[in-house]
Amino acid sequence: MENTPIPATPVALITGASRGLGLELARSLATDGWQLVITARGAAGIEAARGELSALTTVVAAAGSIVDDGHRELLAAEAARLGGVDLLVNNASTLAGYDLGGAPMPALADFPLPGLLETFEVNVLAPIALTQLLLPQLRARRGAVLNLSSDAAVEAYAGWGGYGASKAALDHASAVLAAEEPDLAVWAVDPGDMRTRMHQEAFPGEDISDRPLPATVVPALRALLRDRPASGRYRAADLRPAALVRTGA
Repeated sequence: MENTPIPATPVALITGASRGLGLELARSLATDGWQLVITARGAAGIEAARGELSALTTVVAAAGSIVDDGHRELLAAEAARLGGVDLLVNNASTLAGYDLGGAPMPALADFPLPGLLETFEVNVLAPIALTQLLLPQLRARRGAVLNLSSDAAVEAYAGWGGYGASKAALDHASAVLAAEEPDLAVWAVDPGDMRTRMHQEAFPGEDISDRPLPATVVPALRALLRDRPASGRYRAADLRPAALVRTGA
């Protein structure tokens, strides 16, 4: 691969970027000229996102699953081709590792073990594996890792055992990574309830129109990038400029 000079504009790699919070964050960063590597499982959705965002900035879009080794390697290579990643957003996740088909979230007593395994693969192992691949780029650019968490990681909700346990594991992995990589910013962020397809799948048949849209969470995430507070776990609802403590990095 040719040596590419470090660009003046930063690079973000966002998983789960075809809809919801991932897409809204990509839109915000694209507006500011960030170069983007975006991915999601659905080819049609990620191509639609690429078509929209490429009018604003340089966008590389790739459909695929982040549990696939080859797909993660492709994403890392594309980020390197753009000059190296400044921000990794591990946003892609799954509720139960399989299509709920309108059924309620499974209790742990009934959780199909293949689905539980897939939940941990998507929500924990794949983000760690992708981070491992990108660490050389992140170190070179003193970058940041943003892992999307959930209140289910710290609260015990019936039916949320698999998802919550996987997000708790991701939170702890984020904290350990921060201790091991002090030159990087590593944030785990609970965005709060949002009006998304995944949230609707968790509450089949219920009206979730009172939940805020994902775009309302983006300013909190941008505050992290702007103020670069200490690595740690944050709630988006608490991310106000006055509450952020600069690290001096």
